[in-house]
Amino acid sequence: MSLPNPIHCAIRQSPQGYLSFADFMELALYHPEIGYYAQPRPPIGSRGDFVTATHLAPDFGELMVLQFYDFWKALDRPRSFTVVEMGAGQGLMSMDGLRFLAQTESDDLQVFAKALNWKIIERSPAMIAAQKSQLQGLPPNFIPLQWHTLTDLAPDSICGCFFSNELVDAFPVHRLRKSQGQLYEIGVGLGAPSSPAELQEKLVPLENPALLEYLSEMGIDLLDPVYPEGYTTEINLHLKPWIAQVAAALQQGFVLTIDYGYPVHRYYSPARSQGTLQCYTQQKAHGNPYERVGQQDITAHVNFTALEYYGTQAQLERLHYTQQGIMLMALGLGDRLHQNNSRPDLENLEFILQRRQALQGLIDPLGLGGFGVLLQAKGIPSSQRSYAYQGFPRTDISRSETMVQP
Repeated sequence: MSLPNPIHCAIRQSPQGYLSFADFMELALYHPEIGYYAQPRPPIGSRGDFVTATHLAPDFGELMVLQFYDFWKALDRPRSFTVVEMGAGQGLMSMDGLRFLAQTESDDLQVFAKALNWKIIERSPAMIAAQKSQLQGLPPNFIPLQWHTLTDLAPDSICGCFFSNELVDAFPVHRLRKSQGQLYEIGVGLGAPSSPAELQEKLVPLENPALLEYLSEMGIDLLDPVYPEGYTTEINLHLKPWIAQVAAALQQGFVLTIDYGYPVHRYYSPARSQGTLQCYTQQKAHGNPYERVGQQDITAHVNFTALEYYGTQAQLERLHYTQQGIMLMALGLGDRLHQNNSRPDLENLEFILQRRQALQGLIDPLGLGGFGVLLQAKGIPSSQRSYAYQGFPRTDISRSETMVQP
């Protein structure tokens, strides 16, 4: 006898007979029994459903540690500097960066290592197990490592950097649709009595005040005639409380967010008529979140304007918005490419070519290199206001690209 499906149970127990898409997505990704990220084998990597920058080459983690080192210098080299990695995947970025730091011959990087603490924010027990297994390869007692939830962190307890890479795109989102001149929220219910196991979309008149407030704050009117019939999009209501929690815990330092996404005017472009929701399974993307529930990833792009806007409300200052490829090149990836291509040991030609492909993948503007990178800060000393952050050259994307237009 099979156990009841938790999503079906939640729908049946709901007073209105359906779930918001955000509640459905929460269960599909994070339910402790059937959730995608609760599976014993985290489905990430070349043999999984998708890869991240950390799977291409260790250089991503190594260069990110160099950026954290730069942040430490920008804060005038505090005696204690904490990196809070939010959503660490399988622990590859931590492992690559900290191993690089353990092996460095740079005296100043060794001083930084002595000041460094590392905290991982993770909700998935399966991911925590994978991370701990991965990080066993570090020298014993090299860096203090701890696992937390975000709510564990006391207000003003962190001097350092909150970092995330492809985390925010996995926050559950609400979905909206324009139909016959009205706005509806997309709910998820069960099919007809003849097919009760099927999930079915329900269009519900948009009345959620939080969603209406979001549209007003972003300056978006989806009833404008420029938006076509059937226009479908998403709203991430988790952004605001998440960045508020991060800002509250940050006493002094930085918030560095890397993810795929757009500023608001591109996110809600009339031409983007089906939104940004994507599902990933076996390295392939498609748009049906109702198949293989719990066995495929579900994501939506990040509205970087909203992240900046809510960060400002939480006393975070926007410093830079750029792209991953630009940041990594500024941190030295171009030099690494040159060194790899100049290697004289042609007997290792296959390795050289594979490494070149991996490094180029990190900066490909049509792929990972085009990911948005938002740098926010709090409590920066006045003496450091003009500091030139290594990964953020002055050619970064102007503020007018991301700010909410009046």
